[in-house]
Amino acid sequence: MNFATRVLHGTSCFDPATGASSVPIYQASTFHQADLDQPGKFDYARSGNPTREALEHAIAGLEGGERGFAFASGMAAISSVFMLFSAGDHVVVAEDVYGGTFRFLTKVLSRMGITVTFVDASQTEAVRAAIQPTTKGIYLETPSNPTLKVTDLSAVCQIGKENGLLVIVDNTFLTPYYQRPLELGADIVIHSATKFIGGHSDVVAGLAVTRDTALGEQLYFIQNGMGAILGVQDCWLVMRGLKTLKARLDISTRTAEKIAHWLQAHPAVTRVYYTGLADHPGHEIQEAQASGHGAVLSFDVGSRERAKALFDRVKLPIVAVSLGAVETILSYPAAMSHAAMPAEERAQRGITDGLIRLSAGLEDVDDLILDLQQALDSLPSLEAAAPSEKAFSRA
Repeated sequence: MNFATRVLHGTSCFDPATGASSVPIYQASTFHQADLDQPGKFDYARSGNPTREALEHAIAGLEGGERGFAFASGMAAISSVFMLFSAGDHVVVAEDVYGGTFRFLTKVLSRMGITVTFVDASQTEAVRAAIQPTTKGIYLETPSNPTLKVTDLSAVCQIGKENGLLVIVDNTFLTPYYQRPLELGADIVIHSATKFIGGHSDVVAGLAVTRDTALGEQLYFIQNGMGAILGVQDCWLVMRGLKTLKARLDISTRTAEKIAHWLQAHPAVTRVYYTGLADHPGHEIQEAQASGHGAVLSFDVGSRERAKALFDRVKLPIVAVSLGAVETILSYPAAMSHAAMPAEERAQRGITDGLIRLSAGLEDVDDLILDLQQALDSLPSLEAAAPSEKAFSRA
């Protein structure tokens, strides 16, 4: 079955016990055991719940994996996956990961004796060169957040296989609709389901899928031991959002592409980051390994002052942390998603004070462009900016 059919007629489409059109919310913390010698499938909700299980089966099926897991947040999923490593292990990490991931790796994981090396993962040989005798894993985010660098997943997964490394991919931006890293050789895929999979700015959730059962057992042990599970009502909300994922992404991606081309031509914008643009450095790789370019783009207006002026004038997008919702969201990475990253680290990764991230929603694209136009047209000229604020030429 194609994705549109599978997402509606998978394990979460109806309740097999009653035929209800959506899986019920099993609001229970514990489950009666009729026979102590033959305990039932569920015993305590931290270890398993029918509502959570339906979501976990659904995401595993869509990603093409063996085991799915629903966590309390995207960061709960990420941190739990990193618990697969032990003191003394080393992990190669894409340098421009989400700021919360960077914070966890540098402020928490480092205290446990697990070291990381950040590399430009869009350069495959840089990943290979960073491997050490103690390296146990590679962690990727592609397209990256917020500069949308593209990693050649097949090539890096092959490096991982050659060296016996665990390859983990954050697939939040593209979802299993556009990109399935497990099919390209990855071992674990992670999602912040708060974003496109949930899709309505009303739930915080994380998902993870393992390619094989043995690895799934290891991750289940960690999930059950740490208890960072997703509550059943939130599981139900994520399943509801999952059913409309394709329809929402189809519209939002068309909108993002049109806005990206329009922004390229606007004189107030110094650079546009979107893999759907033909001159994006990763465009061809993205075309080969994914079926779409997604609804997220970033653009640079030259300075913090100009970015703030734009935020103050836009009427339709909400200015907020997060992305992947039915409404268009504008974010300011330097003070939002990547505020935990030191300024010098942000600068090295191209996360400037003028960078704005846009996640296209379901509004009429022409209305969005008109709103962005009135905001951009009001900005002071780039010629008035300091030299340091004009760091990028047009992409």
